[in-house]
Amino acid sequence: MLDQRDRKILDLLQENAGMPVAEVAEQVALSPSACSRRIQKLEEAGYIRGRIAVLDRERIGVPTTVFALIKTAHHSDDWIETFRKAISDIGEIVEAHRLTGSYDYILKVVLPRVEHYDVVYRRLVKRIELFDVSAFISMEVLKSGEALPVDYAR
Repeated sequence: MLDQRDRKILDLLQENAGMPVAEVAEQVALSPSACSRRIQKLEEAGYIRGRIAVLDRERIGVPTTVFALIKTAHHSDDWIETFRKAISDIGEIVEAHRLTGSYDYILKVVLPRVEHYDVVYRRLVKRIELFDVSAFISMEVLKSGEALPVDYAR
């Protein structure tokens, strides 16, 4: 079971994974060694899967986001695995979700400019048959981030 200190540690590390242990320890009222042991236990228990650097998309050259909604006539496990492989090495596709409702999948695609979407689209449809693809350009990011609410962690 996680306590409030563990949750606070998770919050702090989500905000800045590079925060020195001494600083985390100070903010959760622990000694650095006790805090370090807690972080290690959180990693071993799978609460912390890894630590990454969040890059600035403008500086990296992919400021544009397109969401592609996909319908397919196929729903077998084999087709889903083929689809997973088809999207796995297209770097511009940064997220993919299977959906309920009118569409089967949604892809989040990051691009240098809108016109580049056609390049990604052509690479995708060469690899797998799709029934329908509808693309929507994000005009403005209202909220973004990877931080998860930790209140539900057990």
